[in-house]
Amino acid sequence: YLPASEEEVTGIYRKRLAGDVPSEEECAKYHGFLLTGLGRAYAKRGLVMQLHIGALRNNSTRLFQGLGPDVGVDGMGDFCYAPQLSALLDAMDKTDELPKTVLYYLNPKDVEMLAAMAGCFQGNESGIKGKIQLGSAWWFGDHKPGMERQMRAMASTAVLGNFLGMVTDSRSFLSYTRHEYFRRILCNLIGKWVENGEYPADEKFLGTLVENICVKNAREYFGF
Repeated sequence: YLPASEEEVTGIYRKRLAGDVPSEEECAKYHGFLLTGLGRAYAKRGLVMQLHIGALRNNSTRLFQGLGPDVGVDGMGDFCYAPQLSALLDAMDKTDELPKTVLYYLNPKDVEMLAAMAGCFQGNESGIKGKIQLGSAWWFGDHKPGMERQMRAMASTAVLGNFLGMVTDSRSFLSYTRHEYFRRILCNLIGKWVENGEYPADEKFLGTLVENICVKNAREYFGF
């Protein structure tokens, strides 16, 4: 992300149409202008912006050349992006045009940073509960240790009761089973906290907490 005027971005766009390759700085300006414009449109319409961050795509040139895009083996990147993400969110927040946003990480090193980042932009006049969210464990974090790490990070830096729960990759029918997997891991982790005396042993409270995370929070947040 880099700030840019509409005139600058129009010039970058025309440069690419003419066959020239924009510089890294020009790409950052174009992407920033596009994302903030989309974000403001989402906020106006009450939609949710979801950012999936950290993929390093097509790592195998051999497979990419032999089989094409998206089969060149995707992995996780290790770049640092906190300043750019902060600037992107702040550009919309300054004018109260920041939409509800979910931040997903691909590299586990980013989980605490994103959880803290989400907390910086929660204030809003509309009173949305958990307006900026740390997304559920995704890609290489979508397993028991990864899910537990994400939940622990959210419980430590935010309000676990506002969590939207598991996301479904609708391209695969079998991905729906991950919701059952997620619920078992969530309840097991909360149960351990209760046994350790870190959470109240109140069945009604715990039932409401789990129901909200698994069903009601997403229904309210996305407006289903």
